[in-house]
Amino acid sequence: MVACLERGSLSRATGSTLMNATSSRSHAIFTVLLSQSRVVDDDEENKDVSDLPVEMLTSKFHFVDLAGSERLKRTGAVGQRMREGISINSGLLALGNVISALGDPARKGAHVPFRDSKITRLLQDSLGGNSKTLMIACISPADVNYEETLNTLKYANR
Repeated sequence: MVACLERGSLSRATGSTLMNATSSRSHAIFTVLLSQSRVVDDDEENKDVSDLPVEMLTSKFHFVDLAGSERLKRTGAVGQRMREGISINSGLLALGNVISALGDPARKGAHVPFRDSKITRLLQDSLGGNSKTLMIACISPADVNYEETLNTLKYANR
């Protein structure tokens, strides 16, 4: 599994901006699917195991590394870097809208905009229903990044 993570990390798009020399230019999703099968034995008699019913338990884990939101003015991005930043921000906005829609009791049963971005479509089965979601936010202790840090914490608190 670690080899897969390393290979995926090497394939990840990065680029230089004024704020970060190796800025992530894309979101990354690492999915682990676990399946467990066990024989359901209701009787105490010794039977042929191949005749007994089998119970399946399946779990899916999405480990997601979101590229950070970008203020074009602070990153100094132009051309391709600017388009990447706009794409990153639109994906984060769509994900935030989905999280807000799912977490708002007043919108219970209302439309959830999963189709607004690729990231929300890919994570759809892990955001609603009986899934558990945990967000870890990476922030900067530097004073110059106060505004980005505050926005990251507000985003993660949704």
